[in-house]
Order: sequence, then structure tokens, then C-alpha cells
Amino acid sequence: MKTHNPTRHLVLVFLLFAFASDSCNTSNDHTPPVNVSYKVITAFPKLSFTRPVDLQHAGDQSNRLFVVEQAGLISVFPNDSTVAAKTIFLDIRSKVQDQGNEQGLLGLAFHPDYETNGYFFVNYTATNPERTVISRFKISLNPDQADPASEQVILTFSQPYSNHNGGQVSFGSDGYLYIAAGDGGSGGDPQGNGQNRAALLGKILRIDVDKQENGALYGIPADNPFANNTSGYRKEIYAYGMRNPWRFSFDPANGKLWAGDVGQNSFEEIDIIENGGNYGWNTMEAKHCFSPGQNCNPSGLKMPIWEYGRSFGVSVTGGFVYRGPTLPGLTGKYIYADYSSKWIWALDYSDMTHPANTGLVQANFEISSFGVDQNNELYLCGFDGKIHRLKI
Repeated sequence: MKTHNPTRHLVLVFLLFAFASDSCNTSNDHTPPVNVSYKVITAFPKLSFTRPVDLQHAGDQSNRLFVVEQAGLISVFPNDSTVAAKTIFLDIRSKVQDQGNEQGLLGLAFHPDYETNGYFFVNYTATNPERTVISRFKISLNPDQADPASEQVILTFSQPYSNHNGGQVSFGSDGYLYIAAGDGGSGGDPQGNGQNRAALLGKILRIDVDKQENGALYGIPADNPFANNTSGYRKEIYAYGMRNPWRFSFDPANGKLWAGDVGQNSFEEIDIIENGGNYGWNTMEAKHCFSPGQNCNPSGLKMPIWEYGRSFGVSVTGGFVYRGPTLPGLTGKYIYADYSSKWIWALDYSDMTHPANTGLVQANFEISSFGVDQNNELYLCGFDGKIHRLKI
């Protein structure tokens, strides 16, 4: 899903050997073990999609799944491995700009009271001018079809380049909508958005979509870090210093917010996002100085809980802490992947001082995203056009 610098692709031929040598260029200087008992299988063999980038359920106990396709389609179907057909839930291809590799319809989130109000929210790239749009839609009388005319644009912000659009939208247990915003693109954050608290880019945003305040169609949660500032900082900011937090998720067991932030030249990172946290970009890339390249000042910055270097991959795809019923050996572990190397890992952070990362399996397709069903079972969105899952 992510655009890469040309030099980043040169390492791909070495990726398979990263798990058999000790040459990984990362501060985690041990090679993670490989658990060969896991394999990837196609979850719905009779269904195909074009560039699926998100998978969600509606939280309405209907046991349906919704798959987002980058061009601007959302499909719905029963969560049944034998399902042979899907229904178009929403088609907004006429509104969506997907010419850039990281543009398009990128995220879907159902309102916590969806069963009552029928609201859901999407994150997509639009043009003239190019911008990110956060919109609310409503279900029609047909539960498998949204009303395309019901769109209400909640929030927009400019995208100066075609990459680093972020894309995730998700509701936390607090009822607020969280939004992943990349740094605006190009390379190295030329506009300095990551550390600019007056900009929405390079942030995790949090808004209250059930309120309207100060002329906006949303409110500002009272405990947002800059909710009461008078310095011109954007009050929507929840955390900052992000490069391209393409995917984030909440652990349903404890509410922790996990994010995979795509790196620039050398390191990919996994973060636990905290209210008001500064995650360092572009002063730092993961745990390493970036601008300046040496002797940067890390004071006050939140360090990633895990990083990996070019020997492992070049573009992290954030996942989920596994809480599903079928793979008890993964319970409580953060399952994530690398889009380019196609490796899937399990990060055990139960010992905070000695996290352990285990390779599960290398897929034969690019993994754009993860999703869970109403039982917290985990799925993988593949750019082979299929939805997959892990199996022992």
C-alpha cells in the first residue's frame, strides 16, 4: 500500500535470509525466531477484491464483514467461508482520487451506536484540491446498502503530496473518532508537519462526532492535549510526531492504542500511542536521529516499543493485538506485517523490558491491512485480491 523510495526495494532479495542470520541492522540486535507452525489460508475462496485496504464489522452482531477497496468501493457479505457473492454497500468512486499509490478510499469506521443511528465514517482522498476527507454516511432502508446521498463532510485537510495520506479511522472505547494523518508526503517531511502542532498532518487526531462546536461538525474532547491551548495548536491533535501511521488499532482487553508508523530510510516502528505523546518524527526515525542525523535531542520524545531495519522489510503494516478464539498461542500478542517483505510477526510485549518478536509466516502477497470480525478473529487484506487468515 505504501510508496517506497527506490533504494528501499534493493533489499528485498535479502529478506528471506533475515531470519537465518544475525546481520539485521536494527537496535534489536537479535534475529527473531520463526514459529513455522502457522500458515496463511484464503478465508473466502469464492470472493475477490481489487486492492482491499480495510476490513471491518459493524458491531451490530449481524456477523457481516465489510471490505474497503481503494478505488472507492465498500462491499458487504456474510462471514461464511463458503460465501459466493458480495453486495456493494457503498460506491463513491466518482469522489475518490486513487491515482497515487497511497491515495484512495482508505478507512471505514462504524459508529458505536450504529444499530440505532445507522452512521458510519470513511476516510478518502479527494481532488481539486487534493485533500483528505472524513465523511459520515448513513445506512439506507436496506441493511446491506448505504445511502450515497447521505454524505456529510465532517473534516478536511490538505494533502500537499500524493503519499503519506495515513488512512485509518476508528472509534475508541471512549466513543471518540481517531484519525491517522500522515506527514503530507514527499520524503523527510519537507514541510515539518510532524513536529508542527499547528498542523493536522503527521498526527493521530481525536474528535467527538456527536457534538458540533464553534461552527465545526464535531467537538473537541476535553482531555485532548491542546484542547484549551491559546498558542494556535490544533485542538484535534491526540498525538504527534508521526510519519505515516497507515494502520492503528485498539486492544479490546485494555484499550491500548497500537500503531505501525512507516519509516523513511532505515527503520520501521511500532508505537503504543498515548494522549499528548510526541513520537519524534522528523527529529528521529524510530530510535535514531534523522534531522539532524547526529546529536539530535530525544528529550520528551516517546520511543517506539519495537523497531526493525532494512533486513526485515521496508514498510510496516500495523495490525492487532490478537484476542480471537482460534489461535490461543497468539493471545495477547501484537500481530503485524511488512508490506514488502510479506513477513507476518507476533510481538510479545508482556515483559516490557524484554519484548520478544517471532516470525510467524511469510505470505506470497503484499499485506495492505488487517481487520477483525465481531469475535475478534483476525483477517489479512492481500493485494492478491483475497482476504486471508492465519491457521495452525
